[in-house]
Amino acid sequence: MILKEFRAYIHENLSGIYPKTEIDSFFYILIEEKLNLQRIDTFLKPDFLIIDDSLSELKNIIKRLENEEPIQYILKKTSFYGLPFIVDENTLIPRPETEELVAWVVEEVAKETLQKNQKLSILDIGTGTGCIPVSLAKNIPKSNVSAIDISKKALEIAKKNALLNDTEIDFFEIDILTSQSLPQQFDIIVSNPPYVRELEKKEIKKNVLQNEPHLALFVANDNPLVFYKKIANLAKKFLTKKGILFFEINQYLEKETKKMLEKKGFKNIELRKDLFGNYRMIKCQLSE
Repeated sequence: MILKEFRAYIHENLSGIYPKTEIDSFFYILIEEKLNLQRIDTFLKPDFLIIDDSLSELKNIIKRLENEEPIQYILKKTSFYGLPFIVDENTLIPRPETEELVAWVVEEVAKETLQKNQKLSILDIGTGTGCIPVSLAKNIPKSNVSAIDISKKALEIAKKNALLNDTEIDFFEIDILTSQSLPQQFDIIVSNPPYVRELEKKEIKKNVLQNEPHLALFVANDNPLVFYKKIANLAKKFLTKKGILFFEINQYLEKETKKMLEKKGFKNIELRKDLFGNYRMIKCQLSE
């Protein structure tokens, strides 16, 4: 099979499952990853011959895509905040909204209020792939970064990603809901905890529901802020005087999240929308 025929093949097999633009994206990713070709080669080398071994591998990947398995899990890799990350079924696939949360933290650190610290201490709670702490460590040179997760397997991936990106992160296997303490005091605590209510499952794409770890996604309908409340309580004890708490939040619960933080005594509460216009981030402090 030649390259232009493979492009037709992938569209023929995946149309009706994915939009045309996403199928094109799969095509470009696969020819780069498996054939060492660039997008421009689609036009320069339309008659490029795909050898049998490579074609067999590509067809197997397309079958997995037909079953709506995320391409990131198939390739065991993704990118986040311009950095490479290993992913597998034990970790959520990092989202663009979380990149915006990281950008907000980096932006805040650049402000004078936090520059006074010689070495910032940063904690990520519920780290998954380690995308948040690794990205912060790469972009905030004067920082000591730690990360927590309940999943031993997720932490194994996170540790690999720290090495992959040449960062030093202190990892801890902790169940945040039962923990009464944190490893130390922190200038910044950031978390993207589980926040999707069971009732919102109908809005979740099939490829997410069938493949990504539910432990990292869902919370009970009757207590959707369970992680936020517990993390906020710990932050009250373990944030430094001018420390800041950042959360990625459920877009449907921004008012409830803000009210909860106000009740717990947090100040300077700020909600921020993502690129899609949804309230997906919040930050706050204990002191003015």
